[in-house]
Amino acid sequence: MIDNKVSREIFDPIAVNKAKFAAAFGDGLNELFPAVVKDGVIDYSALLAELGQYADTEERFELNWAGKREAKRSANTDIAGRTLKLVPERSKHAETTENLYIEGDNLEVLKLLRSSYYNRIKMIYIDPPYNTGNDFIYKDNFAQSEQATAIAEGDIGEEGRRLVVNQRSSGRFHSNWLTMMYARLRTARDLLSEDGVIFISIDENEVSNLRLILDEIYDGYHFVGQFVWQSKKGGGGDVSNVVIDHQYVICYAKNIDSEPVSKIPMDAEPLNLTDEKGPYRKGRELNKWGSNSSRQDRPTMYYPIPGPSGEEVYPIRNDGSEGCWRWGKAKLLELVAQGDALFEKREDGTFIVYEKIRTTDARLKPYRTWLSEVGTNAEGTEALKSIFQTSPFDFPKPLSLLEHLIRIGCTSPDDIVLDFFSGSGTTAHAVMNLNAEDGGRRKFIMVQLPEPIAEESDSFKEGFRTICDIGQERIRRAGSRIAEANGDKEHIGELDTGFKVFRAADTNIRWFSEAMRNDIFDIDMTMSDKDMLDFNPGFTDPDVVYEIMLRHRGIPLTTAVEQLQGIGPRTYRFAETVVVCLEESMTDAVIDGIAAAEPMPTKIILRDSAFGEDISLKENTMLRLEVQIRRQGGAAKRAYRVEFI
Repeated sequence: MIDNKVSREIFDPIAVNKAKFAAAFGDGLNELFPAVVKDGVIDYSALLAELGQYADTEERFELNWAGKREAKRSANTDIAGRTLKLVPERSKHAETTENLYIEGDNLEVLKLLRSSYYNRIKMIYIDPPYNTGNDFIYKDNFAQSEQATAIAEGDIGEEGRRLVVNQRSSGRFHSNWLTMMYARLRTARDLLSEDGVIFISIDENEVSNLRLILDEIYDGYHFVGQFVWQSKKGGGGDVSNVVIDHQYVICYAKNIDSEPVSKIPMDAEPLNLTDEKGPYRKGRELNKWGSNSSRQDRPTMYYPIPGPSGEEVYPIRNDGSEGCWRWGKAKLLELVAQGDALFEKREDGTFIVYEKIRTTDARLKPYRTWLSEVGTNAEGTEALKSIFQTSPFDFPKPLSLLEHLIRIGCTSPDDIVLDFFSGSGTTAHAVMNLNAEDGGRRKFIMVQLPEPIAEESDSFKEGFRTICDIGQERIRRAGSRIAEANGDKEHIGELDTGFKVFRAADTNIRWFSEAMRNDIFDIDMTMSDKDMLDFNPGFTDPDVVYEIMLRHRGIPLTTAVEQLQGIGPRTYRFAETVVVCLEESMTDAVIDGIAAAEPMPTKIILRDSAFGEDISLKENTMLRLEVQIRRQGGAAKRAYRVEFI
C-alpha cells in the first residue's frame, strides 16, 4: 500500500525519454565515462562536457527557423491546469461508443492525451492549413496568462482560441507555420504505436519544408512515401503559369521495420519448386534494395549468415557493393536454420538470397504512390451537400481518399485513427464507412478547435455556430445513413456510429489549478465547504473522475465510468479496478464497501478533506482498509495503491 498524492502532471516526455536513454545506454556510459553516471543517475551536462559540447556547436544538416527552439520546448512541456470535460448532451451513444470527438486547441489536446494514448494510435491523418497566405494558423503562447490582454490584441477570440492569419507579407511567414506544425507533429509522435503511421495532406506551398521537419522528427529512414492525387479536374484557365491539379499526402512510420502499412491481396501463386521439406515458390530477395540499402545506411543490418556449404554469406548487392539485410539477425538466422532460404550463386561467387514461400495463401502487393483510384475535392463537396444541402467547407477531402489511406495505414480491424485537424469530419465518416463494409471495429478520435462560423454563411443561418457543430452533426447524420444503407449486413448491429464529446477546459481539481496559486476563485454558493476546498466552481463528479482517468497510462477516455452501489452516492469505478471515492466523510462502511468491491481494487483514490484534521482517523482508516482487503483477497496478498486529492 502506497500513500501519496495524485500526480498534478499528466505526462512528462522529458522524463520518459531520459528513462529510455538510461535504460539503453546507462551501463555503457558508466564504463566509458565514469564521471557521467553519479549514484546511478546520468548527469547530462557532464555527458555533454565529455563530448566537448559538440551537440551545441557542431554544424549539421537541418532545417532551422526563428522559433524552432521554442517549438521544441513547447512539445516537451507538460500541460498544467487543464483537462478534458465530457459534454454528454453533444455526445451520441456515450455509454457504449469507443469513438471520441474533442473540442479544443489541438496542441493542448495532444498533450492531454499523451498518458491515455501513449503508443496506442495506429494511424494519424491530418489536413492542416497549407500556408497559402490567407490561412488561419495557431499562435501558441502559453506563457501569456492574461486572456483579456490577448483578446484585446486580437490574438484570440472570446473563447480563448488562438488563431491569426499568416500573411505572406509577414517577415516570419514560413517560420510561423513551421513553429505551429513542429510542436504538434513532435507531440503527436508520442501517441503513435510502434507500427504506427502518419499521413499529412499538403500542397506545393510547404511540402519541401514539411518533409524536412518530418525527417528530423521521424528520421528520414522511416519515410514511407509521398502520395500524389489529382485534387481537381478542369478549370484554372485564368492561371498565369501552369495549372496545379494535384496535391500530396506524405507518409512516415514510427518504425519502418515493423511492417507498418498493409498491402493489396492478390491471387495465390503456385508452389512450383520443391526441396526436402516439400513444395515452395521463390519469394522476395532478403537483401534490402532501393533507398537506404547500403551497409553505410544500416550498418547493424550487415552481418553474415551461413550459406549452403557453411560459408559466410553477406548481403552483397548486384553491383558488388556491400548492402544490408531486410530482416534482423535473429529472424533471418531462424529462417536459414529452418531451410527456408534459397541461395542463388552469382558469377563472382557471391549469393542472392531469397525467401522460400511454402504457403498457398494469396500473396500481397504494395500500394502505389499515384492515387489514381480516389476522387477529387469536388467529390468531397458533393458528399457534404448530400448531408447539408450546401457545402460548409471549401475544398473538403473526398471520402475515397480517406478510405484508401485507412486501408493502407490500418493493418488491424481494431486500430485507432486520429485526426487533429478534423474539420468537416471526413476521417470519422470514412472510418464508419469501412467498418460497415468489412465488419471492422476501427475507432476514431477527432480533434478540432471550435472556430466560429461567419454569420453571413448558410451554415450559420441553419443554426451552426462553430466548425465543431458541423463536424459533429455530419458524423451523426452520416452514421445513421451508413447503418440504414447497410442494414442487410450481418455485422451492422455492431457498427459503432457514436462518439463521446470532450472539451478542453480548466482543471476541476483545485490543487492542480493556477487559480489556487493566484488566489483567483469565484465563490459558488451551491458548493459545500469541502467541495469548495477541493474543486473548482462548475465541477461535476464525472468531470473529476474523467480528469483522474486522463492521468492514467493506457486507459482510453472511452472507458466506462460506473457508480458503485451500496457505498455512497459519490463513489465511482473505471477500468474495473480503479476506485475514485469523492465522499465528503470517511466511514467504516465506506471503507468496507470499497474493500469488498469485485474485482478487488488495484488503486483507490480518496479525498484528503474527508479526514479533516484528524490524523489518527486517516491512519486507522488505512489500517482498516488493509485488513479488509486482505480478508477479501484470501490467502494471496494482493498489491493495491492509495492516492489522495
